[in-house]
Amino acid sequence: MKKIILIVTICLISVGALFAQSNTTFTYSMGFGTGDLGDFIQQASFRGVNLDFRKMVQPNVGVGFGIGWNVFYEAKDDDSYTVGNSTLSGKQYRYSNHIPMVVNGAYFLKPGETLNPFVGLGIGTMYTRRNTDMNLYTVEQEAWNFLLQPEVGFQYMVNDATAITVSGKFNSGFKAGSELESAQSFFALNIGFSFIGN
Repeated sequence: MKKIILIVTICLISVGALFAQSNTTFTYSMGFGTGDLGDFIQQASFRGVNLDFRKMVQPNVGVGFGIGWNVFYEAKDDDSYTVGNSTLSGKQYRYSNHIPMVVNGAYFLKPGETLNPFVGLGIGTMYTRRNTDMNLYTVEQEAWNFLLQPEVGFQYMVNDATAITVSGKFNSGFKAGSELESAQSFFALNIGFSFIGN
């Protein structure tokens, strides 16, 4: 899985670099679970990355796609977890992997200025894999959720081709008709670099 994500990321960055009038952003992501995810794992995620590519169709409007990966983890002592008719008890190690994939758009409020705030919206899907490990046993659940991803942030221009980007995204997953039915959602705080093609 890690190799696939790395290969996809490198390919997307390479493709993005070829396009003129583009805005390609690579960020480190911290995640904070909400709803069912927040109940399952209360700890914040400090393992996450995002890649967003946007073609600038106007000086202040970009459209494109985004992909990310956030891993949540928490160890729990002597807890119980119920799936269907089974309840397992003991020391638990809980993991939840989330890979949002969206088509997105962004509106930049002050193009050409040093500090350029923006708002955006992504629509797509999010793959979730949840694991609960106890001794030699594991309970694994997977889901593909429909996803809305509103975003707000800013780019601070370092030079004509590079910017520092800070943004907040809310990954709002909807209920899925699969083994993990509950909606999976989390807030992500992202910081990284944008490469601007002119």
